[in-house]
Amino acid sequence: QVQLVESGGGLVQAGGSLRLSCAASGNIGSTNVMGWYRQAPGKQRELVATMSTGGSTMYADSVKDRFTISRDNAKNTVYLQMNSLKPEDTAVYFCMLRILLRLSWGQGVQVTVSS
Repeated sequence: QVQLVESGGGLVQAGGSLRLSCAASGNIGSTNVMGWYRQAPGKQRELVATMSTGGSTMYADSVKDRFTISRDNAKNTVYLQMNSLKPEDTAVYFCMLRILLRLSWGQGVQVTVSS
């Protein structure tokens, strides 16, 4: 079993910043991919950013140059630094951990960006 605990969501004005954290515990293996997805009301869940234990990253085009993903493998924690936030970034952000084809999800944190 894998447990993912997110923190750091909240309300921020457009142009502001937030930092999300996600701590993983349980059977997470030595090689995995951790990252963030988001889901806005009425929309499908979409990729935001991912990072492997080896440091490879992937970003959605909509967040490149504004968001930065990082991780501390010793702490089994992944971070998402979100800068220059826009109202369209408003969504529930979910932490994800993938080991081979097995996906685990956190409970989600709300990020609201006011205009």
